[in-house]
Amino acid sequence: MTKRVGLLYWPLSFIISATLLAGCDDDNGAHNQAAVPHVTVHNIKSAPLTITTELPGRTSAFRVAEVRPQVSGIILKRNFTEGSDIRAGESLYQIDPATYQAAWQSAKGELAKAQAAAAIAHLTVKRYAPLAGTQYISKQEYDQALASANQADASVKAALAAVKTAEINLAYTRVTSPVSGRIGKSNVTEGALVTNGQATALATVQQLDPMYVDVTQSSTDFQQLRNALTHGQLEQNGQGAVELVMENGQPYPLKGTLQFSDVTVDESTGSITLRAVFPNPQHTLLPGMFVRARIDEGVRPDAILVPQQALTRTPRGDATVMVVNEQNKVEVRTVITGQAVGDKWLVTAGLKPGEKVIVSGLQSAREGVTVNATPDSAAKPAS
Repeated sequence: MTKRVGLLYWPLSFIISATLLAGCDDDNGAHNQAAVPHVTVHNIKSAPLTITTELPGRTSAFRVAEVRPQVSGIILKRNFTEGSDIRAGESLYQIDPATYQAAWQSAKGELAKAQAAAAIAHLTVKRYAPLAGTQYISKQEYDQALASANQADASVKAALAAVKTAEINLAYTRVTSPVSGRIGKSNVTEGALVTNGQATALATVQQLDPMYVDVTQSSTDFQQLRNALTHGQLEQNGQGAVELVMENGQPYPLKGTLQFSDVTVDESTGSITLRAVFPNPQHTLLPGMFVRARIDEGVRPDAILVPQQALTRTPRGDATVMVVNEQNKVEVRTVITGQAVGDKWLVTAGLKPGEKVIVSGLQSAREGVTVNATPDSAAKPAS
């Protein structure tokens, strides 16, 4: 009876064991199938891209005129409101003109005397001319009369110059603005004594439309830009357009143009200065404001943009991406990056069009591992 029971139980235990083994085999197969990681890839494409550089800068007035007196005297009147807009030639101050008026009148009197003396001298020469060399008028007397006439003519010219000088000095008592713009505070008041060529300006006038924006760029970046243009990696777009970002982060609505770059490198900073000109009809920009300028450097005809999440850095700072090759195996690729363009990096070396870089599933991807790659539906060409 005991043996029969054992025989009955043996097939049952065998069946259970076989079932368990079969289940293990199914689990292993499912596990092996699940071990192939799923990743999302971005298909690399190239397209023309306008390369821009954002540089810090300061605004400065288009013209700055420090108003100084050209004659000495007492300020009788100030003819402007501080902080107002004025036009070129507009009167700013009136210096007491009394002494200069008198000097002008005196100079005109001296001119009249000189002209009268010259008239007599020429009349004498005219009378002596027929008698020269006779017993009435010697040759020497005639020569002296002729010399006196010439001297009288010179005196007239000197008197004319004195009148002109006195007239100019009289006009200088009316201090005018040399440029159109906005005038600042006055450094003198009525009754103040001012002198010709004094060190302190009476006031300062600044032309605010257009405005200069001076930005600095490292000499290294400038040289790289020139090399890229020389070797055809960048194409000049011929526009030189510049956009401006205000200190509060808001974009300035009007575009400017790049005027020139400095010809020397600042020894203390290793940078060069670039100057742009911006229209400023509403006087939104004021001198001394901190801004950031976006400058179009050129067009890269075959630019490659890679999503930022695809890029990782080694401990040494090298940029790497994971590439899925034709066998669906992962390769780790070192690349050289340029600037950030939105949410992408510009890759200048290490990738070529048609390759696929992993943008999602990087944690499960390892070099040499076979992966199941799904294209990134959001991938777009560089623009």
